[in-house]
Amino acid sequence: MGLMGRMGMNTRNLRFRSNRVRDILSLFHEELDGMYGSGEVGVFLDMLFEAFLGWDKVRLLTSREQTIDQSDLLRFHWALEDLKRHRPIQHIIGYTDFCGCRIEVSPDVLIPRPETDEMVNWTLSILSSPLSTLRFLDLCTGSGCIAIALKKAFPAADVTAVDVSPEALEIARQNAQNNGVEVRFVEGDVLGGANGVNGQYGLIVSNPPYVRDSERAQMAANVLDYDPALALFVPDDDPLRFYRAIATIAKGHLADDGQVVVEINEALAEETCAVFKAQGFNPKVHEDFRGKPRWVSAALNP
Repeated sequence: MGLMGRMGMNTRNLRFRSNRVRDILSLFHEELDGMYGSGEVGVFLDMLFEAFLGWDKVRLLTSREQTIDQSDLLRFHWALEDLKRHRPIQHIIGYTDFCGCRIEVSPDVLIPRPETDEMVNWTLSILSSPLSTLRFLDLCTGSGCIAIALKKAFPAADVTAVDVSPEALEIARQNAQNNGVEVRFVEGDVLGGANGVNGQYGLIVSNPPYVRDSERAQMAANVLDYDPALALFVPDDDPLRFYRAIATIAKGHLADDGQVVVEINEALAEETCAVFKAQGFNPKVHEDFRGKPRWVSAALNP
């Protein structure tokens, strides 16, 4: 049931002791700390109060005795119920922040992760030196977050983003509009060579599907039940299929001084590097803030 339909429901059975902010905070911690931990629940509350009421952290801290109206209380009620069902907080509020951009998300797109944010910020740092061409290509773009962040950082760049899902591209186009940037979005299958890829690019970047089917059991419910399988999983017998396709595309379309940057499965770093080496690249593995192998950068050997 959508939020508007929920808003018309009877509110007499709400479990909040009152509509006072202090009591809202208390019930969230009582119900959710055992599932998520107190710190993460606190982050959820910061995000919900900002999204629902426009409050920043300071206002939330100084307004514990304030009351909110019944319609807003109902929104918090449904947010609490959704979190108990492991629905991602980003789906509840409808967006996430990524590299300084506000990105709308839905079950049709992968929610951008902190590791991807870190990879993109690293990529922006290496692009600070001049390239022969300011043409960037984002493969498997999903929500468009990477392409949009690149375009915001380099407004003069020509940015093309490709995805096989028309539903994802619809969200990506909306995100580009919301962030005030122009990105060329193309529907195409990276595994089939990717429509719309032409000429030379100074950067080819991708966060493709890389989770093996056998790794599903290790994944959290809020990922497994709500993120699109199309953007996550690859078969166990061919887990590097997207990297072979990306390496082939890059071989034909990367500028001489360009870079390929791809997010990877931490368990397949060496194997991913081998794919790029086979195409004449000089790959390097980079660790994320958790010390896990998280992305590979690669340039063509001279």
